[in-house]
Amino acid sequence: MNNAQITIREKKLGLLIRDARMAERRSIKECADAIGVQVGQFRAYEEGRRSPSLPELEALVFYLKLPISQFWGNETKSDAMFTESVDIPRLITLRQRMIGALLRQERNNVNMSIRYLSTETGITQARLKAYELGERAIPVPELESILAVMGSRIDTFFDQNGPVGQWMTSQRAMQKFLELPEEMQKFVCQPVNRPYLELAIKLSDLSREKLRAVAEGLLDITL
Repeated sequence: MNNAQITIREKKLGLLIRDARMAERRSIKECADAIGVQVGQFRAYEEGRRSPSLPELEALVFYLKLPISQFWGNETKSDAMFTESVDIPRLITLRQRMIGALLRQERNNVNMSIRYLSTETGITQARLKAYELGERAIPVPELESILAVMGSRIDTFFDQNGPVGQWMTSQRAMQKFLELPEEMQKFVCQPVNRPYLELAIKLSDLSREKLRAVAEGLLDITL
């Protein structure tokens, strides 16, 4: 295994260690204490800047009650993770209001009255109004029924920028990274390739017309 392969393995192992900790809802300090290392060292393990020894990894899986094979696979295990500083009841209340506002906005966009929506869903007008004002939590089946009538998808209502949304985004990113072919993982992890990745991100934001203009410009230069 060459240096580049070691680097990619460190990154993957770090992602899997972090995921395992999150799956068991343990803090970095708890895991660090469990295997006898400093918090900063354990954080370096998760970030792929350093790697644990096999005895440390064995101690970690013993503490987290996970099979050690977890660290030689590509599947993540965490299903929830919130920091202690997040006020969950308050977060739920805020999300409830946001969903109500989005629901009202979506209904206005399709020019649909509450009366019609009530008739189609069987949900009373009073309850629908309470939903839109964020005064009542909307059961998921009822939300799906409402959105179906309006021709909308429930995934457009998922949290995008709050703690939950950020966590879901990080989970998707982690899973997608682990699913990449090894050569692509290797490319992403090499600092020297960062300018190419940044260029790719910028190009992805360009319209089709601008991309065509860039391509034509490159052809003019090379011909």
